[in-house]
Amino acid sequence: MTTMTTRTVEYPADGLTMIGHLALPAGVDRRPAVLLGPEGMGLSDVERRRADALAELGYVALAFDLHGGRYLADPEDMLARCTPLLADPDRMRDIGHAALDVLRAEPRTDPDRIAAVGYGTGGAVGLELGRAGVDLRAIGTVNGLITGRPGEAARIRCPVWAGVGSEDPIMSPAQRVAFTEEMRAAGVDWRLVVYGGALHAFHHPPVDHIVRPGVGYHPQHAQRAWRDVVDLLAECLPLTEDLGE
Repeated sequence: MTTMTTRTVEYPADGLTMIGHLALPAGVDRRPAVLLGPEGMGLSDVERRRADALAELGYVALAFDLHGGRYLADPEDMLARCTPLLADPDRMRDIGHAALDVLRAEPRTDPDRIAAVGYGTGGAVGLELGRAGVDLRAIGTVNGLITGRPGEAARIRCPVWAGVGSEDPIMSPAQRVAFTEEMRAAGVDWRLVVYGGALHAFHHPPVDHIVRPGVGYHPQHAQRAWRDVVDLLAECLPLTEDLGE
């Protein structure tokens, strides 16, 4: 793995000053990039570490902010902000576009080779960028199987990978069916992985605050989901093109 560097980036979105985490791989050349979205609680060290891991692999990675630098540990606070946000595709797109602009403006980023990967609300933001017709190489979403406005999924121009826990009461079987039907009807190149026995946010290490019922960490599936994300990027956003191989 290579040595990477990080820095904090501030940018406006959704009437707030967002505070993102940018991780850069070693070197000075342009690299493919990943827009990384957090769970509904907001940007935390979990997503920062994931961005760092992607930079160590060779990607430029921006872990973007949802709540203006706040981490919403109280489930009621989180729901109060995320419920109307998830019901408003245009707001989600604005948040995604603002972060994408920051990522594209980074000199190390190859602006034609960007993927969006997100968890929960962050995954929904990535999907909305796809439904808006943004030129992405791949979209990955874990626990964020949110359907969009009728017909707009036809604008998605890249493969979509989705992961969900089989016991997730928030992303229920009915929600999974609605999501897959939307992808099928739109002719999207899509995949859905159901991780047996896993709850919502199964990928997120335990936290020291109250969580919603149906939320729980599954370390084995968390590792599997991360490998699946890395495999998606290797397929759709290979690093070898940048290295001249």
